[in-house]
Amino acid sequence: MATASIRSLYVFAYLDGGFLPAGKLDMTEQSNRLVACSFAYGQRYLERPNALEIDPVGLSLRDKSAVRAKLLVPPNGLAFFGGIRDATPDAWGRRVIESQHQVPANSLAEATYLLEAGSERVGALDVRESLTSPANVARGSIHSLAYLMEAAERIEAGLPIPESLVDIFVAGRGLGGMRPKVSVRDDDQHLWLAKFASNNDRLLDVPMVEHGTLRLAQLAGLTVPETRLLQVQNKNVLLIRRFDRTWTHADKALEIRHHMVSALTLLACDELDSPNMSYMDIVGAMRRYAATTGLKADIEELYGRMVFNILVSNDDDHLRNHAFLWDIDARGWRLSPLYDVMPRASVASERFLHLGVGPKGRLADLDNAYAAKERFGLLGTDALRIIDQVWRIARQWKLHFEAFGVSTEQIERIAPAFRHIDEVSSAELRKLL
Repeated sequence: MATASIRSLYVFAYLDGGFLPAGKLDMTEQSNRLVACSFAYGQRYLERPNALEIDPVGLSLRDKSAVRAKLLVPPNGLAFFGGIRDATPDAWGRRVIESQHQVPANSLAEATYLLEAGSERVGALDVRESLTSPANVARGSIHSLAYLMEAAERIEAGLPIPESLVDIFVAGRGLGGMRPKVSVRDDDQHLWLAKFASNNDRLLDVPMVEHGTLRLAQLAGLTVPETRLLQVQNKNVLLIRRFDRTWTHADKALEIRHHMVSALTLLACDELDSPNMSYMDIVGAMRRYAATTGLKADIEELYGRMVFNILVSNDDDHLRNHAFLWDIDARGWRLSPLYDVMPRASVASERFLHLGVGPKGRLADLDNAYAAKERFGLLGTDALRIIDQVWRIARQWKLHFEAFGVSTEQIERIAPAFRHIDEVSSAELRKLL
């Protein structure tokens, strides 16, 4: 059996316009696999009235006396704190880091992935080797998208990256998800996520369709980030404004970073447990940890997203595709804008989401969603209003997609994903709408 080793790192939080040391993280690794970790908040950090909790479950600051001078471990027997894991690169970011090191997949220590994500990582955390290590704020430019896209294609194909394309190691390393993407700054220094087509997309123009789907969700009353569709080297690139950043322009432009955690973190469960969870589980976690300000609106928004996912057959609604942002004014967690929503064409009459919907489990139909209304704290009239609002837009998805610039060919390819209300509801429910 391989000998376990402990590596100590320092977690920084973005407060008052800069990074401040929040505490020390000890990671126990065995053959590059993380088997345990512990965290201790710094005493000076805890004295700050606006100290940011690193993890709402395992590292909560609701009672600072409970964590002062304490060595804390992840909840529920987990090996890692969810709030720090969410600041660690996921599949794509890891591939970028591995390409830079020229090593096989998943062959680096977890601490290496965590460190090399850089200071532009998602959320308001940074991780460094020492208290005196500088921030790694190297960034990509929107004017380099053609080079970054070429580099991403080479990484997907398992090819080495030449010196002329090394900017990908800056722009792509700190990101989650499986699809190729980079973070870039525009001329105003605003941060955008640029999502490229994948070598595995075949005939589906994913950037174009995802752009159309997010715009459709916005028309249906859901909260989505700003998006743009660009043509780079005759290929579509989807630009999504990073919603973990906001900008103020009072005396001078100031970027504010917002800590972000996934629903996986809020539920303090392992990724393998995600298919056993439900939207109602997320609601329960929101009632425990989210800000009371706006809680009712956020729960209604989550219900609307569930209905939307049913109507567009988006079954990639796992726990890491639901997130929460730290609201500085409310001093609590609020539901983030919608992201990673994509119709999946199917000919099946009975379809399922990733998460549980209602009493009939993951079954993707509106009766199942309506039957779950009490678990969301909704009156029947509220649930019907949300279902009707989303359906009135989703039913005209073709017209909207055409207006968004989605091609006829792409519309035909994804048409089997969209459900007619007769397919996903009973006559009794339709009478109520």
